[in-house]
Amino acid sequence: MDYDQALGTAIARLHDEGRYRTFIDIERTNGAFPRALWRREDGTSREITVWCGNDYLGMGQHPAVLEAMHAALDASGAGSGGTRNISGTTVWHRRLEAEIADLHGKEAALVFTSAYIANDATLSTLRTLFPGLIIYSDELNHASMIEGIRRGTGAKRIFRHNDLAHLRELLAADDPAAPKLIAFESVYSMDGDFGPVAAVCDLADEFGALTYLDEVHAVGMYGPRGAGIAERDGVMDRIDIINGTLGKAFGVHGGYIAASARMVDAVRSYAPGFIFTTSLPPAVAAGAAASVAFLKTAEGQKLRDAQQRHARILKMRLKGLGLPIIDQGSHIVPVHVGDPVHCKLLSDMLLDRFGIYVQPINFPTVPRGTERLRFTPSPVHGPGDIEALVQAMDALWSHCALNRAEASA
Repeated sequence: MDYDQALGTAIARLHDEGRYRTFIDIERTNGAFPRALWRREDGTSREITVWCGNDYLGMGQHPAVLEAMHAALDASGAGSGGTRNISGTTVWHRRLEAEIADLHGKEAALVFTSAYIANDATLSTLRTLFPGLIIYSDELNHASMIEGIRRGTGAKRIFRHNDLAHLRELLAADDPAAPKLIAFESVYSMDGDFGPVAAVCDLADEFGALTYLDEVHAVGMYGPRGAGIAERDGVMDRIDIINGTLGKAFGVHGGYIAASARMVDAVRSYAPGFIFTTSLPPAVAAGAAASVAFLKTAEGQKLRDAQQRHARILKMRLKGLGLPIIDQGSHIVPVHVGDPVHCKLLSDMLLDRFGIYVQPINFPTVPRGTERLRFTPSPVHGPGDIEALVQAMDALWSHCALNRAEASA
């Protein structure tokens, strides 16, 4: 086999389909978010405004986070020194897990190197812990959940997105004595819609199932202390395992689960993805703990309120232009394009002509024909930033002769 040719064919296929992903070199400047420098290939640079970051609240540059990271770096050095089981458990990791457990009202928490690994490692390990486990998974669950669910022995059932009647039908068809788990998300980030958390918990109670809730796009963002949609809706105590990230609203890096002490102990003891992975650097753990602690406070609520306000304003302005906004009431602002080539072209023109950075979202992240631009306003995107984005989108939508709805009054 000509391996190099096979690689070339695979890459060419992505180009032909208009979904080849390109990265640009951006340099975030401390204290300037959402501004960044675009380092172009010709050696020049240009200031741009980042509109597609998942650092939803700007905590990646917050003084409380940076101070904690500096202190831990000076105290402990760069790396953790190994896996958690060898030498990679430090006071900083313990402190972070205590903050997370407190945030979610759980007995314990376990930190992983990413929320992807946390999902993959935990869901696959649950099959080992509960032989014959049947996992019921929302069809739009994240790839990390899908990977974890498909590993090992045991059945899986895919229910239509947020379709409680379908979920009930699947639960009712299986052996009542079989161990069961319902895996779903609180905020589905591509459309920005919410999972029916309380209603899923009702079904779990009825059929004796565990609940596994991915709150990755909700932690830090919702609830009085930023614990997510389950906190906002008053049902945290009904969720058996909560998955979250430290790399989005908390602005640092890493992922975690929060659950009962026995559940966490079992996952810690059995999950290869935890056992054999070097732990987070102490400075990262310290910064994440500081971020979680800060966003529990009234000052954190002010950031959440400002972010939601800016998201509402941006949606209203884009809707007024007749642009096809997907508005599900969350902090995420997707604009439907429906074609990978057009989506990439719009992204390129926004960057080149207006200094606005937003990456195109194409297959396989979203289904073919639903390609979109996904904007994530933050508390520090000011009125001028919103105005510049709205004007740029208006001009490019006309330039590309894309369809509009009638502008709302």
